[in-house]
Amino acid sequence: MSEKNLWGGRFQGKADPQFAEFNNSFRFDRRLFAVDVRASVAWCEALERAGVLTSTEADQIRNGLESVRAEGVPEESAAEDVHSFVEARLVELIGDTGRKLHTGRSRNDQVATDFRLWIREALDDLSGLIREVQTALLDFAEGNREVVVPGYTHLQRAQPVLLAHWCLAYFEMLQRDRERLAEARCRVNVLPLGSAALAGTSFPIDREALAQSLGFDAVTRNSLDAVSDRDFCVEFLSDCALVMVHLSRLAEDVILYATTEFGFFVLGDAVATGSSLLPQKKNPDSMELVRGKAGRVFGDLTGMLATLKGLPLAYNKDMQEDKEAVFDGFDTVSACLRVSATVLRNISVNQERALSAASSGCMNATELADYLVRKGMPFRKAHETVGKVVTRAAEAGQEIERLSLAELREFSELIDADVYEALTLEQTIKSKSQTGGTAPDAVNEALATARKALQ
Repeated sequence: MSEKNLWGGRFQGKADPQFAEFNNSFRFDRRLFAVDVRASVAWCEALERAGVLTSTEADQIRNGLESVRAEGVPEESAAEDVHSFVEARLVELIGDTGRKLHTGRSRNDQVATDFRLWIREALDDLSGLIREVQTALLDFAEGNREVVVPGYTHLQRAQPVLLAHWCLAYFEMLQRDRERLAEARCRVNVLPLGSAALAGTSFPIDREALAQSLGFDAVTRNSLDAVSDRDFCVEFLSDCALVMVHLSRLAEDVILYATTEFGFFVLGDAVATGSSLLPQKKNPDSMELVRGKAGRVFGDLTGMLATLKGLPLAYNKDMQEDKEAVFDGFDTVSACLRVSATVLRNISVNQERALSAASSGCMNATELADYLVRKGMPFRKAHETVGKVVTRAAEAGQEIERLSLAELREFSELIDADVYEALTLEQTIKSKSQTGGTAPDAVNEALATARKALQ
């Protein structure tokens, strides 16, 4: 077996070339190069502290690893994986001393450590990208503070809301995503190195000091679990999937609001495309791709769960499949976050169209019901009464506030002239003044709180 493999002593024959290609993972796990070198330096120092390496040997290995790091990782290699590549290159540079680095360490705990280090950085990167989308949402909201749009349930007009309130809804979704990523980081940040293949290392490694040197908060408590655990991958992809749920919902709203039928948004040329046949078209491909790529990330998560289901303890080669799913999930979510932030910075609002839509369709019906409740009518009775008013208005082709006072009083004598003030768009919005409501003061306060949350 080639010396590029770390396990050739037991074997006399050569691996079938097709199997070797099937088995090798360098083409994708090369992304772990930087963290593998970093963890290898820390392991070298742990071996030195344990008396396994002399200070001279440790210096040689450290310097050799620094040279490997400086050279970087090639696009292609005959090495089985990135871990084999790093060790083989180290041996080429410093000779047999390099072969001592793997003492007391298995690729099982090595891979688990590298992957946790990589995902830890990925979590931080995603949190930063989510923050960019949140910032774009707040900028969009603050630039359109006075704009009112229809709020929908079942895609039917329900009640008017400030556009800024709509922006803040997505801000809150993304804020929960950032919180989930931070919580996941705590569970990722546990060191498996020192667990060896499955039973633990027989050398006197100070795992706590090793953890500290790599920025881990704790060490794993069971070696079997440490090398076979991929919960952190599932949790990472689960969090990615939820981010995509939220981005996909945002995309759907933007796509709808940019249609001729809605007409609230106009996408800038920077984030739209045209048709190869229809000259008039301006297609929201940016947001359609975000919406479509959500399914791809869901597939990464589902595939990971299916791979792990039923695996016996401890490590199994099936786990090699974890990396491509995680890498793809990260790449896809990162791209979608960047594009979403760009789209939000390239939307103009048709305020007149939005105001017209927010002022029609009897969306102040609930205000009339609340008005009657304040006059002493039980809500259920008020609801029934206003339903009849809405029917009359629809038959007349009018909005509720266009009905005369005499017409309104046919339904209840509790209705007086002050009803018209209660039914104005301004009052409808202003009345939602409790925390979390769409009243201007409440929304302005929420915007300020959101800005502070990002700081």
